[in-house]
Amino acid sequence: MPELHDPADERRLALAEAWIAQDPDPEARAELETIVAAVRAGDAAASAELADRFDARLAFGTAGLRGAIAAGPNRMNRVLVSQAAAGLAAYLLEQTAPGETPSVVIGYDGRKNSRVFAEDSAAIMAGAGVRAVLLPRLLPTPVTAFAVRHLDVSAGVMVTASHNPPNDNGYKVYLGGEHGGSQIVSPADAEIAAHILRVAAEAAVPELPRAAYETAPESVVDAYVAATAAVAGGPPAAQPVVVYTAMHGVGWETTAKVLASAGFDVPTLVDAQIAPDPAFPTVSFPNPEEPGAMDLSFARAREVGAELIVANDPDADRLAIAIPDASAAEGYRRLTGNEVGLLLGWQAAERAVAAASGDAGAVGTLACSIVSSPGLETVARHHGLDFRSTLTGFKWISRAPSLVFGFEEALGYLVNPGTLRDKDGISAAVAFLALAAQLKAQGRTVADHLDDFVGRFGCFASAQVSIRVTDLSRIGEVMARLRERPPAEVGGIRVERIDDLLDAGGELPPSDVLRIVLAGGGRVMVRPSGTEPKLKVYIDAVSDTGSVSERRAEASAAVAALEAGMRELVA
Repeated sequence: MPELHDPADERRLALAEAWIAQDPDPEARAELETIVAAVRAGDAAASAELADRFDARLAFGTAGLRGAIAAGPNRMNRVLVSQAAAGLAAYLLEQTAPGETPSVVIGYDGRKNSRVFAEDSAAIMAGAGVRAVLLPRLLPTPVTAFAVRHLDVSAGVMVTASHNPPNDNGYKVYLGGEHGGSQIVSPADAEIAAHILRVAAEAAVPELPRAAYETAPESVVDAYVAATAAVAGGPPAAQPVVVYTAMHGVGWETTAKVLASAGFDVPTLVDAQIAPDPAFPTVSFPNPEEPGAMDLSFARAREVGAELIVANDPDADRLAIAIPDASAAEGYRRLTGNEVGLLLGWQAAERAVAAASGDAGAVGTLACSIVSSPGLETVARHHGLDFRSTLTGFKWISRAPSLVFGFEEALGYLVNPGTLRDKDGISAAVAFLALAAQLKAQGRTVADHLDDFVGRFGCFASAQVSIRVTDLSRIGEVMARLRERPPAEVGGIRVERIDDLLDAGGELPPSDVLRIVLAGGGRVMVRPSGTEPKLKVYIDAVSDTGSVSERRAEASAAVAALEAGMRELVA
């Protein structure tokens, strides 16, 4: 066996041996032992792999934890999750008044290791002195978000990686009390992270005390079903022909109960994608936004002549909608997140106006992320409602005061903020189905309603450019160049001003985002992705003059020009 002379390799091997000694997962231990043996044999690739796993640690932030399942601190595994659970428990105990007991509800989806991560968390948090309640089986993320408020607990944990690749998993944290069941934000994320690091430094996983935990009754799920069915606002006026896919996730069982309770017919199912399957065998990437992900849905829709396709992502917190479109190659077109968000926002605004009493007028706030369509602000102003633009993520959107509806362009919608404070693909589906049913009863379609929106509010066209990099420093270089040499025009359209949200002057928490405001009402947002090695560019343009077709043509042309211009600028 070759001798190791690289001190870094020797240090990593010592860390790996210590990890193996405390890891309760035999599969992870065996995998890491194989890498260790290869490093000791002089395998350069194994050394690089060990460095990747042990030279960094998955950071616990406002998105919790998310990463590939494997051994080591820079991966998702039972050691990391156990440390996270113990750290979160310590934070909750620290935040709780003397003599009171903090509490947590824990949910999990159908991904690899989701259940064991959830059970480890429940046992460890109970052992630390927290009342821990595990949901009764694998369930959608929105049920966990609902349970935080319904059970009035101190916190919630959802084990899921949403629509990430198959071998990923994650750990999402909500806070109750004054936070109202929203996801964590600063400074709670940093405070929890500090507790996690202390646990990792001071105790091996087998030393963490464990205790019995509770299992939530089925009545929690029943309460979610009842509250979500109520989003429909009453029995449907008609029954659209619908195709549904769960994208190999956990959405269908709960969605089926909600649709039945709301009075909707059972949709035609994409059978190959309806049962939970952590391998996601029919899609290359289990995200309805990705090319090809909805191909089976389109095929099934053509078979039955569907008027609507409804798709949830694997943990059912996102919603995709597709409608018939003769000009599309598949015969159906997936609506953008902005299109769905604007239609649901319009619906929410009309409901808020209808609910208003006396001379007080409509009360409430529509909110969306800064990279989502500015059309929602137009809808809000038209109906006399307040509007809030927030940083990306429902941890921010859900905290808008007097919220009645919120969305982000990445297929996330919050239609019932009185019930839960996170995006919910099931309640959003119910709201959209109620809209489609109303339109069908009037002899109209969703496409007709999109035309109505353009005629009333204007055409808000949008596009997105994602620049994937292999060297993360490239993203910083592009952002620095745009700040140092701001463009005077983009795609031939004059730049009126550039807002640097690193210094938003109190408008928003500081964020590495540039907002380029253009003549004619156009807007470009540029930011690094928070989850992937990408620079993301969001483009919006508006036209409110001329006919519906003229408005669409003008806004689309502006978006095309801006997209071409931005591709040159960030190249």
